[in-house]
Amino acid sequence: MVRTKTVWAAAALMTVTLGAAAVPAQAAPATATRVAACPTGWGSLDKSDFSATAKPVENVRTGRHDCYDRFVVDVPGATAAEIGYFVGYVDELHQDGSGRPIPVGGGAILEVRVNAPAYDPETGTQTYPGRVAQPLPGVNIAGYTTFRDTRYAGSFEGQTQFGLGVRARLPYRVLPLDGHLVVDVAHSW
Repeated sequence: MVRTKTVWAAAALMTVTLGAAAVPAQAAPATATRVAACPTGWGSLDKSDFSATAKPVENVRTGRHDCYDRFVVDVPGATAAEIGYFVGYVDELHQDGSGRPIPVGGGAILEVRVNAPAYDPETGTQTYPGRVAQPLPGVNIAGYTTFRDTRYAGSFEGQTQFGLGVRARLPYRVLPLDGHLVVDVAHSW
């Protein structure tokens, strides 16, 4: 009888052990897909600085980032403190001097003015190859999240003007750096 109880106890213990092994362990919670945190706090109101430089604009370029699209105006030789600007949303882009309207595609138009000429002030020689009302030369925004269009509006009385067509009126920031003016436009609010 003792032997029978031992066999039954062993069988019961094996059943419990095998039964526990057959139950799948509870899956560990899935880790959330890492999405870049994109806090901006930038806002969409006009931003300006009234500094100015005689150093000319020589190039314009763009870049894509996780949280924003970037627009850069290169002003070699100018310090961050010398690069003045006005950046703001407008209903329509108008060329300085003539007032000529320049069509810009997108859900909103961000006007970017840099207080630097696009010509050599001593000789009048053009330093930036843009043509008024045309897309910016060398800039390809295909596949960008926020940017939809770019236009050159000219250079008049020491200010150079650009139009950025963006998807919607989104928050942006302006960063004057040595040799560059950077405008970042967020992908979302």
